[in-house]
Amino acid sequence: MSERPDEEMARDETAPGEQTEKDSIVGGVRSYVVGLIAAAILTAASFALVQFDIVWGPAVPAALVALAIGQMGVHLVFFLHITTGPDNSNNVLALLFGVLIVALVLLGSIWIMGHLNHNLMGPMATP
Repeated sequence: MSERPDEEMARDETAPGEQTEKDSIVGGVRSYVVGLIAAAILTAASFALVQFDIVWGPAVPAALVALAIGQMGVHLVFFLHITTGPDNSNNVLALLFGVLIVALVLLGSIWIMGHLNHNLMGPMATP
């Protein structure tokens, strides 16, 4: 095991995308570039997955969902800087609240449209 200064060891313990007060401009730009490359790779993989026969046909939607979740993770970590640090608890709570509101609006709209369709449609005439 090699001897390293404490500052270098502390830098290795930070989460990906986490910005510290000691970060230089180069470190911040490096984080964005890594995020951009990861997002571009996941986007290209999504297009390649659909264009070419890489995955068995019925499994394509599941693979696209997995790539989309990975893409969301990259954006949350590298661009929105949502990490597991103690100073990010407010950001995580705000994100979870936003997800809750979007889910309520979507599910509520689908529920209302389903009930309107059921209650307002008369019996279909059979020829």
